[in-house]
Amino acid sequence: MKIEKNTPDTSLIDLIGDEHFSSSADTPLRADAFDLDDDLKIELIEKNFREIMHVLGLDLSDDSLSGTPKRVAKMYVKEIFRGLNPANKPKISMFENKYKYNQMLVEKNITFYSNCEHHFVPIIGKAHVAYVSNGKVIGLSKINRIVQYFSQRPQVQERLTIQIANELKSILNTEDVAVVIDAHHLCVSSRGVSDVNSSTVTAEYSGVFLNNEKREEFLKYISLSI
Repeated sequence: MKIEKNTPDTSLIDLIGDEHFSSSADTPLRADAFDLDDDLKIELIEKNFREIMHVLGLDLSDDSLSGTPKRVAKMYVKEIFRGLNPANKPKISMFENKYKYNQMLVEKNITFYSNCEHHFVPIIGKAHVAYVSNGKVIGLSKINRIVQYFSQRPQVQERLTIQIANELKSILNTEDVAVVIDAHHLCVSSRGVSDVNSSTVTAEYSGVFLNNEKREEFLKYISLSI
């Protein structure tokens, strides 16, 4: 069945529903995604969000609401979706592993905020990351920045997990990387089934972390079990 690029396939939309479905490890972007500068994007989003508020019946002349379209537009471009633009990718400096530390390095409980690409509502969670040095190390805060960069875009959790792992493998030049994410999805807790207690856990293991013993060691460090 041929699907036109700009025509939503309602049968596919219904099939995906509330599932965290992802067809690629890459964020789906158009080729012209960055032809517009940030100022113009803010201007256009402001205009369109103003129309959404109008359709909802809100009084945009009210002092509390009059500035909302501009605030939302700036927030989208400059904050919660700034990870879409490669220009905002964190600069990562590498250092020699002078201590010859050859065990896993674990950074756990990295708080992140993302947004579900199916409903544009928040995903709030913790990322746990580990790697074994291949001769180079990166500053601990840079791991947080990598997590933040890939979370600051419309996401599905599976893709976010893979993107963080792939970026670390590329930077560190090693396959010995593990990423586990435990997150709450407001598309589950604030709408639909309205389940406020469940969370979603995803994992990406490669290199030495495909070994059961090494993986169990990592999971013990982050206090999770398989």
